[in-house]
Amino acid sequence: MKAMSSMERVLTTLGHREPDRVPLFLLLTMHGAKELGLGIKEYFGNVEHVVEGQLRMLKKYRHDCLYPFFYAPIEVEAWGGEVIYADDGPPNSGAPVITSAEKVASLSPPDVYRTPCLLKVLDVISGLKANVGGTVPIIGVVMSPFSLPVMQMGFGAYFELMHEQPDFFWKLMRVNEAFCCDWATAQLKAGATAICYFDPVSSPTIIPREHYLETGFVIAKRTIASIQGPVATHLASGRCMGISDLLPQTGTAVVGVSMEEDLDVLKSAFAGKATIMGNLNGIAMRNWNAEDAEKAVKKAVSLAARGGGFILSDNHGEIPWQVPEDSLLAIGEAVREWGRYSLGGDHD
Repeated sequence: MKAMSSMERVLTTLGHREPDRVPLFLLLTMHGAKELGLGIKEYFGNVEHVVEGQLRMLKKYRHDCLYPFFYAPIEVEAWGGEVIYADDGPPNSGAPVITSAEKVASLSPPDVYRTPCLLKVLDVISGLKANVGGTVPIIGVVMSPFSLPVMQMGFGAYFELMHEQPDFFWKLMRVNEAFCCDWATAQLKAGATAICYFDPVSSPTIIPREHYLETGFVIAKRTIASIQGPVATHLASGRCMGISDLLPQTGTAVVGVSMEEDLDVLKSAFAGKATIMGNLNGIAMRNWNAEDAEKAVKKAVSLAARGGGFILSDNHGEIPWQVPEDSLLAIGEAVREWGRYSLGGDHD
């Protein structure tokens, strides 16, 4: 089969057909700082750094996407919150920006085009688009309205609001939905190909299916319908089998799946309804040698690649800082060797 561009490869598998090889998404964020010899805070502080870092990693690892995602709390930063940087891991949220239920009543979403931290992301997306055109997917990111409050309020306060003060809960959801749609739309206009909708709170790892049906499911259907572009839902390591019948009904085209569930079972559950993406163990990846990478790639390909509808990636949506270059190179080489569909049946 003729070699495809990354975009052709991904579109083919999304159509549940077999491309020239399995698409590989290395969802790298902080590793761009390593490429440029910078600290994480310095790296994310400059648009040109992030554009250059993403382009260098695309060339080095020869994978199939660009990932202009900075860090999860950038959305809390947009609401006036603090971001705490680390030297060897992703930035985290500081103190909650919503300190009481009553504060929810006066909330209004930040203006994307007047928020400096978000404008940097849009400039990165535009810069990447100018470099690759339509040959490589550019994946924008939003936090789901249902999961963002974990950073806005803290887990305990948010779950108390959800269960004990439903009026304030639904008010917060409406405000967050408006922001999520505005933020997704801005990224698509800047040149993003698709939007990754991170929604870990919806996973059965965190809430029961019955509660998801009443909350996260309703919110996802409403929000995804308002996003004017393709959407991938990622549960950020959370399990999805308990809601595998529901996730495609939200309008999502792709589901990021957990290493805690079997790829062959997941592939059957989502067959013809959504593409699955995963589920390499990003934590174990820190210690992989070439043999380990080859074994993991061969197994995943054999279980999920046949017939399309599968993108090989990590299971969390962000590869840890501690994963070394050699491991990433080995994954890429293994995909090029074993990701061809005629070789996908044997992983022993």
